[in-house]
Amino acid sequence: SPVKTKIMVELSSYQSSYNSIESNKSAHEMMQTITSPTETRRLQHQAPESTITVNEAVELIGIGKFQQKVLFAAGTCFMADSMEIMLLSFLTTVLRAEWGWSDADANENGNYNGTGNEAANITASMFAGALLGTTVFGRLGDRIGRKPVLFCAAFMISFFGLATALCNTFTSLLIVRFMVGFGVGGLTVPFDILAEFLPTENRGTYLLLIEYYWTFGSMIVPIIAYLTIAIGHSWRLFVVVCAIPCVISLIAGIQVPESPRWLILKGRNDEALAILKNAAITNGVNPDDIFPPGCVLQSEEEESCDFSELFSPKWRKITINLWVVWAGFAFCYYGTIMIITNVFGSEEQNDDDNNNDGEVSFDYLAIFISSSAELVGTMVVIGLVDRIGRIITQAFAYLIGGLSLFLLCMLSINQA
Repeated sequence: SPVKTKIMVELSSYQSSYNSIESNKSAHEMMQTITSPTETRRLQHQAPESTITVNEAVELIGIGKFQQKVLFAAGTCFMADSMEIMLLSFLTTVLRAEWGWSDADANENGNYNGTGNEAANITASMFAGALLGTTVFGRLGDRIGRKPVLFCAAFMISFFGLATALCNTFTSLLIVRFMVGFGVGGLTVPFDILAEFLPTENRGTYLLLIEYYWTFGSMIVPIIAYLTIAIGHSWRLFVVVCAIPCVISLIAGIQVPESPRWLILKGRNDEALAILKNAAITNGVNPDDIFPPGCVLQSEEEESCDFSELFSPKWRKITINLWVVWAGFAFCYYGTIMIITNVFGSEEQNDDDNNNDGEVSFDYLAIFISSSAELVGTMVVIGLVDRIGRIITQAFAYLIGGLSLFLLCMLSINQA
């Protein structure tokens, strides 16, 4: 990696300088102590006022239990995110039948005014909350730190995810799901924290491993739905069980340290150094080998920028391209998630009742198999991304996904 190359170049220069000073006995004795990479790094930072950057420290700390702990915390957040999204497809379909959302007339109690758009409004409210939450939490992350934002986002998803089970009106459900979406908007922060603790060589692989958590969350939602909706006949129990991973992410998030890079930008170098030393200890590395006495972290200046800079000549092209790619990805992926229960579900009206309640049945096995396809896709991408490149892998995945979605629509039309 570039950082390791820089260190080795500096070390080579250091060794050459000492070899040229044959008359200096102390220098000769110091050179004799260079018998391992550990001793080499110790000697490199031997100067009383030696400095080391956060990136260099992360490279020397390496990969170990510390990164695995952060991966678990970030991964459970992603799993909670995927479950709350997948939950919507089941919840809106069930409530459409149970609360009579498909009717244009109000029920006798006046709580549910069926216009046919309620299910879509619930879904839209959650994504609107995520849009606002991303904007708010992103700015807060730069001001108050990554860890408080992670805790706040996880708490909101846990609290309002559980509160969903207490909703009895369309309005209350709309507000609660908006707040869940607001919390989901802050779950980009743990991804950033994980990336900041990863050496360059392992960053790509570890950031893709987090997708397994997302996939696992999508896969267990149909299982939970089968146990709680099909067998337990309770959508309230369904949303409560789906909120459990949110609570786990809240507990795991407490164990995640603050970002050393953010601490450096705020002038809290000692706190950042303590976190990095703890990371080294957790990984089984002697912190004195990386941070010998007198070694300090190099300060960094926070760069100021605004939204308009994204459209400067330097960044305009990549900004527009990324927006188009992400918009297309989100439209297709989340759209597919939302319609999956309509494709593999059916509603049966209860003609014996005076109300409009109905029963909904799903092909849970088909939905589970559909969700499991993400597992295969993630494995393929991890195997190809470092071999054929990120852009080609991404384009190939989008092509396969688009063609599959087109075939799904055609088959659904033929069966209608």
